[in-house]
Amino acid sequence: MNSPKVVASHDPAAKLAVRRVSFGDSPVQLGPMTHLAAEQERLAALRWEHFDAVRLGTTIGAELRGVDLTAALAEPVVAEIRAALDAYKVVFFREQPLSAPQHVAFARRFGELEIHPFIPPNPDQPELVRFEKRADVGGYENAWHHDVTWREVPSMGAVLHAIQVPPIGGDTLFADMYAAYEGLPDTVLARIDGLTATHDFIQAFGGQVPEDQRAEMRARYPQVTHPVVCTHETTGRRHLYVNRNFVARLDGLPGDEGAALLDLLCRQADYPEYQCRFRWEPDSVAFWDNRAAQHYAASDYWPASRTMERASIVGTRPRA
Repeated sequence: MNSPKVVASHDPAAKLAVRRVSFGDSPVQLGPMTHLAAEQERLAALRWEHFDAVRLGTTIGAELRGVDLTAALAEPVVAEIRAALDAYKVVFFREQPLSAPQHVAFARRFGELEIHPFIPPNPDQPELVRFEKRADVGGYENAWHHDVTWREVPSMGAVLHAIQVPPIGGDTLFADMYAAYEGLPDTVLARIDGLTATHDFIQAFGGQVPEDQRAEMRARYPQVTHPVVCTHETTGRRHLYVNRNFVARLDGLPGDEGAALLDLLCRQADYPEYQCRFRWEPDSVAFWDNRAAQHYAASDYWPASRTMERASIVGTRPRA
């Protein structure tokens, strides 16, 4: 039998040492994410006084070990958790049997808490949104998004506590929106510089509003405009701030052109190189920066049950 002829003299990626290329006519790119190297090196050098940090992703996510969130934490510990959040974009804690009041008390150390008008709360603690999934209530948070961008002042961050988790599945993924922005081609960066987007609660939560209350809710939560690229108020770094759940349109662009650009920007969260993935256990806690990170709750556990509670911390109005 004749052996097939091999015409290759080098690895197909030999020319991609420092650049990425488009995959055919699609918006997807292949090649090394070289822009992640500096952030990876910076995070590797961090050391903490009050806990140990075990990183999950290249530039996003770390499990903080040695902190008891059920206790009254000293201010230096809270300040260091805040610094770790700024660095890792999302931090995780294991074995934290928080009561609802303890959950609220911990989250409140980082700012005022918001009340969500469209998701039922813990019956005794209105600051806690309760996500209670079971065979007759499926998970639908499996889309990349920042929370509540339909608010004029969206949340700065959120603290999510796992109460009941399925034996397998139901992980939450997080994507680094600094990396997503910095990895865009120069031509796209130029297009989105100064661009704004209109955000609206209707497309995600319109079905939650009774017809006789729609006018009231629309008056209370009108469409809002935020920059497509925001500057983080603490780190000073620029990040993408658009998502399919709540963005109604990119302002000033024709429908098809705006939709195509929005799709391209939202697809940036899809790259695994920008992500970390967290496997929940009972009493695990995730605390994410709702500006620097997007999240995606995998809906792969039906008909098992998954019950979580979230406290969201009020932020400031996004700025370019």
